[in-house]
Amino acid sequence: MNSTFKVTAGVSNFTLLRRRAHSQSLSSSPANSVNLSCSNHEARPFHAALVAAVPRAFAREVAVVGGGVMETVKEKGRVLKVGLICGGPSAERGISLNSARSVLDHLQGDNLHVSCYYIDCNLNAYAISSAQVYSNTPADFDFKLESLAQSFQTLSDLAKHLATAVDIVFPVIHGQFGEDGGIQELLEKYNVPFVGTGSKACCQAFDKHKASLELQKHGFITVPSFLVQGFETSKSELSEWFKKHQLDPDWGKVVVKPTRGGSSIGVGVAYGVNDSLVKANQIMSEGIDSRVLIEIFLEGGSEFTAIVLDVGSGSDHFPVVLLPTEVELQFRGSNDVKENDAIFNYRRKYLPTQQVAYHTPPRFPLDVIENIRKGASLLFQQLCLQDFARIDGWFLPNSGSMLTSSSESEFGKTESGAIIFTDINLISGMEQTSFLFQQASKVGFSHTNILRSIVHHACLRFPNLASVSGISGQLPSRSKSLQLNNSFSHHEGARKVFVIFGGDTSERQVSLMSGTNVWLNLQAFHDLEVTPCLLSPTRECATSVDVGKKADDVMNRTVWSLPYSLVLRHTTEEVLDACMEAIEPERAAITSNLRKKVMNDLMQGLKDHNWFTGFDISDELPVKFSLRQWIKLANEVQATVFIADATWEDLEMLLEEYPNLHFEDKVFDEGKGDVMTQNNDEAEHQAKANNYGSDFITSPTLENRPTHKRVRPKYFRDYDCSVKVHGGIGEDGTLQSLLDAEGVPYSGPGAMASKICMDKLATSVALKHLANSGVLTINKDVRQKADLFNKPISDTWHDLTSNLQCQTLCVKPAKDGCSTGVARLCCSKDLAIYVKALGDYLLRIPPNSLSKAHGMIEMPNPPPENLIFEPFIETDEIIVTTKFENATGNGLTWKGHNRWVEITVGVIGKRGSMHSLSPSVTVKESGDILSLEEKFQGGTGINLTPPPLSIMSDNALKRCKQHIELIANTLELEGFSRIDAFVNVDNGEVLIIEVNTVPGMTPSTVLIHQALAEQPPLYPHQFFRKLLDLASEKSM
Repeated sequence: MNSTFKVTAGVSNFTLLRRRAHSQSLSSSPANSVNLSCSNHEARPFHAALVAAVPRAFAREVAVVGGGVMETVKEKGRVLKVGLICGGPSAERGISLNSARSVLDHLQGDNLHVSCYYIDCNLNAYAISSAQVYSNTPADFDFKLESLAQSFQTLSDLAKHLATAVDIVFPVIHGQFGEDGGIQELLEKYNVPFVGTGSKACCQAFDKHKASLELQKHGFITVPSFLVQGFETSKSELSEWFKKHQLDPDWGKVVVKPTRGGSSIGVGVAYGVNDSLVKANQIMSEGIDSRVLIEIFLEGGSEFTAIVLDVGSGSDHFPVVLLPTEVELQFRGSNDVKENDAIFNYRRKYLPTQQVAYHTPPRFPLDVIENIRKGASLLFQQLCLQDFARIDGWFLPNSGSMLTSSSESEFGKTESGAIIFTDINLISGMEQTSFLFQQASKVGFSHTNILRSIVHHACLRFPNLASVSGISGQLPSRSKSLQLNNSFSHHEGARKVFVIFGGDTSERQVSLMSGTNVWLNLQAFHDLEVTPCLLSPTRECATSVDVGKKADDVMNRTVWSLPYSLVLRHTTEEVLDACMEAIEPERAAITSNLRKKVMNDLMQGLKDHNWFTGFDISDELPVKFSLRQWIKLANEVQATVFIADATWEDLEMLLEEYPNLHFEDKVFDEGKGDVMTQNNDEAEHQAKANNYGSDFITSPTLENRPTHKRVRPKYFRDYDCSVKVHGGIGEDGTLQSLLDAEGVPYSGPGAMASKICMDKLATSVALKHLANSGVLTINKDVRQKADLFNKPISDTWHDLTSNLQCQTLCVKPAKDGCSTGVARLCCSKDLAIYVKALGDYLLRIPPNSLSKAHGMIEMPNPPPENLIFEPFIETDEIIVTTKFENATGNGLTWKGHNRWVEITVGVIGKRGSMHSLSPSVTVKESGDILSLEEKFQGGTGINLTPPPLSIMSDNALKRCKQHIELIANTLELEGFSRIDAFVNVDNGEVLIIEVNTVPGMTPSTVLIHQALAEQPPLYPHQFFRKLLDLASEKSM
């Protein structure tokens, strides 16, 4: 074994990952800027710790916004200037933006500066600020381009600019113009160095038909396919192809896919010749591609994907395949909507779903894994690929006769089955939890380390960058797993931070996305020791037998301290399975041996490169705690807890475990539930007077309020609504109380505020008295799930519409979020479908099942005991247009008839002095309810931040923010929260929807847009650091 490998990978975890101190010297002026951006605390000596708190990526923001920190940092060598290009004309533009954000976050730093560029769907090019990269969607980009970006007249002008402005280009354009050789040919023409494969090889590898022919020529087994070109394809020829491959011309099962595309866009299953041609023509008519492949459906196969990293020198290629990943489609029993023709589609690739599980390494025989690595490496060389790539394929244990080969020497035949390589990704997705980072972390690379290794390797091909490729900039500090010992003594002076996520709620997957994002961003600071932790779910999939059972003693719930590689998953269930797998002796031994083999292969090439300073992720195991042990440890090491999303809703027995815990200002009617209010006499009186927990009344008084232009809908009038709400003591907010009891600081509001805001009814009670101050609440009718089952649907519908005085309803769980279970109901038939989904424990309601068009509705699991019905609030449709869709230029269409729009807005600060960020107007792209994708999947959804003047005047915006701050201070919020509401665009009145005390912090969260709209802007790592500092100050 190479000696360098022994030094970096053979030491203990905490020694290996010891924080490397940076000796950066900052001038006084930029230091003040840092203090204002990251933290505005006068109570503690932040300046004294400024150098330690400067993140590795800080130089980027000030350089773009207009500072000069680049000049104040003492450079140890030449700065490598990288041009990051994202966007493109394909349907994968949204994924490209996600990749760009991730690359920017992790690549920028010591001796490496990133400039950003964007190419729109019409191949217009722009230089953009790094701030704009954090816009969520292509629509967000395109809408703002003319006002915020510097445009280039032609692509040639862009290339000429790049030739003088940057040293090397890193393209992260997926699909057309990114992976088909388009951008590469442009850069080659103007002699601009770039990362990745050259144009000619890209053109061949990206086209699935051409690649298949090339693989076949080089002796690889391929999937039999038929090429459809144009709408006049011969039906008889396709029929002959079906017969040749023993497929029934009427019912033979095949896959239909574009020849040039990725992310499974346009990919589907067809049956027989006629259906195949219909779906092929559909792909062509929709403009996805002009050529379509029809392939045999690989029944009984297992899909895999493998990252290939070239670690050779100069012209000597040495491609090493990392640990492949097995992609397993799975369905969770009869309560899941199973698709007969399930494939690894776009939604399953980019949204957290329990329908997909990933296994790294695969659960294949060892000889198969080794042959996958050998074959992918060989393919990489024979197709002349460069730097890195991702290669997908299938393992068929019993290949049968459908893959009979014409040559006995074809690669892919093993004793255990056949290996088939099907897709070559020249620019692999680079989202935070993408396969690139998953597989790289398994063999010792952090996000930064693998990205820098790719860039520096690319520099080797260009003589003028030879000196730059020798730069070995320091890597950022990495998080560690906890141990119940004195391991923390290795990191004297480092402030301990536990980022915790997971739990049992339907929001647990968004919690994982948020926690991962917070954890990765906080690692940018060298004075922090950040540890990711998972609150293990107590159930996997609830059934009728499970519902109603009490959880075990909550203080014995499991919390896992996670090693780096195990965090990079898509669901909490997958993280938990990975933890269990990691400590299973046989599986752990296999993974460890494969890891060592891959790392040895890598070191054969990396040992010759000066820029490679070693692997920075060690092979460690997850550590298991009880919740009690975990809280005790947090106290002992003086950690600050960063709570990522709604983790704590189901901790129902903590008060029984800790009877001395005290909630202040609690109004509780024994046996009938409880409501908590914060110094609000009117709300307390209202709760008591109406026997809250048994009968609840909320009726905002609006009739005597001044109106502007429009009369409020009749369902805003006073009304009495009788409901019955049951809830256990400490159903939410209880963890915060436990941390308070132990003196452990944590992010976000306290226990009381958390409890009120988690209960939408309690929130309405607490804010009811503000009706004369511009804060309104929506009438609610709450029904128990059991009552919905026992009463005729028609009677229930009549009662609801009569009580709420409306014709269309919005239904939502009483205590849930993330659009889970939220639907628009237009008639009793819609209600019947919704109630049946609850009774059948469906995990999702398929698109367009209700009378009004809608997307997939994710349902809470298990179904909630109580549901809230509200009048559906009609807002005017907002249509965002760009110059590509509207010849008159960028703009939006909004008729503004009823004068109300939906907004979401973050609040940040200390209790009693909360500050409203700039609201975002939310634009729904599918249906009337913001979908899970639009809220949390990068590349979807539109948010207008700040609200355009054509919709809301500066004066109305100012009053809106004042009302938002009034809400936050009335509820005694602190740290940060997010408020969703409708706002009157004329007078700034706010109609509250809900308050989220632990909002989603995913990479595409709108709160980042709003933080960047502040003056000075708060970039993601600065924003999260500010929230962390606010949490620490609560204990001072």
